[in-house]
Amino acid sequence: MRNLKGIYTIWLRDVTRFWRDKPRIVGAIAQPSLFLFILGSGLAPAFSRGGGGDYIKFLYPGIISMTVLFTSIFSGISIIWDREFGFLKEVLVAPISRTAVTLGKALGGSTVAMMQGAIMLIFAPVVGVPLGFVEAIKLIAIMFLISFCFTSMGIVVAARMKSMEGFQMVMNFFLLPMFFLSGAMFPVRGLPVWMKTLVRIDPLSYGVDALRSITIGVAQYSLLYDLTVITAVGLVMITIAVVAFNIQD
Repeated sequence: MRNLKGIYTIWLRDVTRFWRDKPRIVGAIAQPSLFLFILGSGLAPAFSRGGGGDYIKFLYPGIISMTVLFTSIFSGISIIWDREFGFLKEVLVAPISRTAVTLGKALGGSTVAMMQGAIMLIFAPVVGVPLGFVEAIKLIAIMFLISFCFTSMGIVVAARMKSMEGFQMVMNFFLLPMFFLSGAMFPVRGLPVWMKTLVRIDPLSYGVDALRSITIGVAQYSLLYDLTVITAVGLVMITIAVVAFNIQD
């Protein structure tokens, strides 16, 4: 019961900090909107000439995944921040296990990332994507799975990092390739073999595919397969995160 209360408290702290940070909420809307409408409008003519249909509709789930990915990964910075300011030390001496601390951080970061991704759903009518209540709930659930997977990945890295600069450098090395290889920006059919291999080992590819399946009905894999891969990767990542957090100084 003590560990459950600890998980809830750490989760609530991260969610409360997000809701109180109004500029962060505005940024969660503004930055993805620029990518969606400026980049989407700029590339739409070329996409249409190639027979790809409405590019902004195609890009929409990719931008949602971008919002979720970046927020999830960089939620790990809060661990380094808490370590530098002494809060993490106070948490670690509390009568709860380090596993509970890890789960609390993972769930908190996942919830915040999911909320930021859910904000993007307000643009569905603008880009011409019809979303009912059931579809919106499915998308939010998928966002949470993606968020949990990549928040856990961020915790794995942050658990061994001593500075925010080091964390940012390491994560930026993985973030952009992971995003661009996920199919968020372009169709993954007809790619060279080497690139197709990288797309298949990129866990975000399955998240984008699942989101696109719900939003515009276009998918390379079945929804069940996408969710199975994301869930499996998430479980592996949170297990590694728990181990890494338990052996840190």
